[in-house]
Amino acid sequence: MPTHVIALIFAIIAETIATSALKASEQFTKLGPTAIVVIGYAISFYLLAYAVRFMPVGIVYAIWSGLGIVLVAIIGWVWFKQMLDLPAIIGLAMILGGIVVINVFSGATSHH
Repeated sequence: MPTHVIALIFAIIAETIATSALKASEQFTKLGPTAIVVIGYAISFYLLAYAVRFMPVGIVYAIWSGLGIVLVAIIGWVWFKQMLDLPAIIGLAMILGGIVVINVFSGATSHH
């Protein structure tokens, strides 16, 4: 697997962790979760910057933000007991579908 794809995967993981810690930071009043937010976003943006050296920024951002949205929604559902109704689930499935279409059918994800 190319290093820029691995960087993108870890950027998504770091962003998901950072965004999930936002709630626990209680508007940046709790030091531990706040540190996770700051460090997670710093790692995510660093790795994202590496990925855009090899892939178009729009494609990288679509994959990064789309998977981040889905993963944070799942974490919110499982960890924070935030309910997902049918329209939310359909919308999340559509985001995943878009990411699959980009990765499977688009030539824009290849090295430029």
